[in-house]
Amino acid sequence: MKKPMSLFDFFRKKTTMPAPTKEKEQAMPEADEKAAGQWHKRKSALMEERLGKAHKRVMHAIPSYAIGGSLDLYYYPNGAGTAIATKELSELPGQGSSNHVFQCYELVMFTRQPLDLDATEDENPAFWEAHAAINAVLNAIARYSAEATLDPTETCQFPADYSPTVGGRCLIFDGYPSYCADERAEFGLLAVIEVFPSEMEYAMEHGGAELLQRLKAKGHYPYSDLDREPVV
Repeated sequence: MKKPMSLFDFFRKKTTMPAPTKEKEQAMPEADEKAAGQWHKRKSALMEERLGKAHKRVMHAIPSYAIGGSLDLYYYPNGAGTAIATKELSELPGQGSSNHVFQCYELVMFTRQPLDLDATEDENPAFWEAHAAINAVLNAIARYSAEATLDPTETCQFPADYSPTVGGRCLIFDGYPSYCADERAEFGLLAVIEVFPSEMEYAMEHGGAELLQRLKAKGHYPYSDLDREPVV
């Protein structure tokens, strides 16, 4: 079996899908299309059980992720801040991105910034800066998740020159809101959490679970906002 490209090489290459063409826009078979619709409804319900009710607005991308464009973004403005999630990594049950704890999953990131899609970048720069970073991170990790297995407590770092938006950023993954390591679930959410370089180094030395516990103890979990002091 061919080994997936390493995360470092993947990011260094800035791998993307080829530019969309009419030839690539192949219709899904009717049976699969029906199954995909049913799965989308079930998956959406499962996500709302974990994240709360979804906001009525969706950030749709043109062209679509399936043919080389960007992800659609789904918003969950419940609790403190906003959860931003994907729904295109797993279009059918048991297919798409998977790891050792989820047969398939979608990605989610959190910011403490309240959802403010109606504001302009000048009116609410803090929200849109967080949104731009999350959008860029999710799109890069989504592509890589199709190549490799990303498990809870693992870490990664973008090369410094990857892009102005995410270059050098450090991440840790976790199952959200929880997972059973001894039983592979049908579906789950993989939280992507930005951390400080010192925190990632700590996770690499002491284990990702130890860092996640420290973030939880300080009330920083599962947010990616770095307007805080490092926990190590």
